[in-house]
Amino acid sequence: MMHYASIHEHDIANGPGIRLSLFVSGCRHACPGCFNQVAWDFNYGEVFSKPVYEKILSDLREPCYRGLTLLGGEPMEPENQRALLPFLRRFKQVFPRMDLWIYTGFTYEVLSTDPSETTQAILDLTDVLVDGRFMQEQKDITLLYRGSANQRIIDVKNSRQKQKVVLWDDRNVSISNQAY
Repeated sequence: MMHYASIHEHDIANGPGIRLSLFVSGCRHACPGCFNQVAWDFNYGEVFSKPVYEKILSDLREPCYRGLTLLGGEPMEPENQRALLPFLRRFKQVFPRMDLWIYTGFTYEVLSTDPSETTQAILDLTDVLVDGRFMQEQKDITLLYRGSANQRIIDVKNSRQKQKVVLWDDRNVSISNQAY
């Protein structure tokens, strides 16, 4: 059973536009300098139950939202993936025009070659992946949507189609409240 550390409504820091951000609990990376160390514990926070995820879906009906962002903790820990997949499928079903951003310490290369059907299904639903562990020695507060220079912002749909990493291009972003 997955736990979550917090839910941030009307978040403007973790992707373009106004977003709802879910900070899941559980992370084995333990990056030095992590801004959310309390979320390393898989049992921290509240249980991510069906009523919680239905409330998130209800909240996302507010017309200001552009998309959903998952952070942590580590959303791509196997235990968290199993809990998140049904929720993400429902999110994409209800809001097909909203985008899904996932922050992960795993690299795209590791995830895209993972034999797990759950991992591949989540990647198929993901629009943008911010990948790579936070590295204190590469911390840069001027970077858009990431904390350290080693992290990449990846356009997952194009990367999967072209079978190579395609970086997200923020010049093609339109901020609209017409997401669903």
